[in-house]
Amino acid sequence: MRLFIGLDVSLAKTAVCVISEHGNGGRRLREAACWARLRRDLHDFWTSTKSEIAREALHRIGKLYDIERDLNGQPADVRHAARQKLSRPKVEAFFTWSEQQLLRIPGKSDLAKAFRYGLSRRDAFSLFLIDGRVAIDNNPAERALRPIGIGRKNWLFAGADTGAETLARAMTIIETAKLNGLDPQAYLADILDRIHDHKINRLDELLPWNWPPMATEMGSQAA
Repeated sequence: MRLFIGLDVSLAKTAVCVISEHGNGGRRLREAACWARLRRDLHDFWTSTKSEIAREALHRIGKLYDIERDLNGQPADVRHAARQKLSRPKVEAFFTWSEQQLLRIPGKSDLAKAFRYGLSRRDAFSLFLIDGRVAIDNNPAERALRPIGIGRKNWLFAGADTGAETLARAMTIIETAKLNGLDPQAYLADILDRIHDHKINRLDELLPWNWPPMATEMGSQAA
């Protein structure tokens, strides 16, 4: 599997996505939904109404974050095992409980909308249980995109649509390099230095998740 940061403009939200490799050579793009987004919607409703149902939902989600706090910094396999044991039952119970609450509350309320949002994306909200590298929320993606929000007034003057598209590509490369644990400056410097004579049928070797620094590559060849 490979990780990268994506932006769903239609839903006005960020998402950490996973490319899953299949045995037949195909790939599948899967979204990891953001529990912080769902929690925020529930908290907004609780703040304005003091709803006991919203409070209970926040309490249940808080239990998931308590588990994640203890897993912070742990290897992916450790996180996966702990989530299967501790988090999965709580996630399944949360969605079962959410379905029950929809029968008790007005269907057009913001609380009902929040529950339906979660239930309609149950698989995406559960992806962090399957892959230990996936975070419980998309806060890292939102932080990565924050510089774009801060600088957007300047970028209105990109000169043309093509200039804005070039900027978007550059930011995608930079943030994806960060997500894969690379120094973007070192990565880009190395790629720009070698891409002109790199074989076109081997360009995938230069992608962030495959990239070996030239010095490392030369050292392995010498050995």
